[in-house]
Amino acid sequence: MENVILVDEADGVIGFQEKLAAHRNGGSLHRAFSIFIFNASGEMLLQERSRQKYHFGGLWANACCGHPRPGEDLHAAAHRRLVEELGFDTTLRTALSFMYVADDPASGLTERELDHVLIGEFDGVLVPNPNEVDSVRWVATDEMLRDLRRNGDCYAPWFHEAVTRLESLSQLP
Repeated sequence: MENVILVDEADGVIGFQEKLAAHRNGGSLHRAFSIFIFNASGEMLLQERSRQKYHFGGLWANACCGHPRPGEDLHAAAHRRLVEELGFDTTLRTALSFMYVADDPASGLTERELDHVLIGEFDGVLVPNPNEVDSVRWVATDEMLRDLRRNGDCYAPWFHEAVTRLESLSQLP
């Protein structure tokens, strides 16, 4: 059983809850992170979430997402998840944070997260975990933005929000 960190709107810890329970009945606000990875050519790494995921399976998203565990530093958790999901690690920097709520009609679960967006660069070999990732692709940012506008329902809801915020802050290559 994995627990997530429940937080207030200022990211102050207010408790812990089992991960799936934190996504039921409208969700409980909890700490999360979304990692955006770019290669030296400025292309963004996209992940098609495994259809086995408990929510939002089969949708495209940023390179990696996750939740720090109680007592685990946010950056340590992000590095752990990069290795678990994609088989590599790299330097990450914090870009921004935001709150969002998203309902997944397929699972009946709700994401209610304070999402910390981290950015890194990587040009090595990817080793996607098939339990986490159905496929990956590198895509030019302008191509991704066009596809996101045309085929938005193929992307995870937090991805829309994070990309919009990164773009407004000129954080996308």
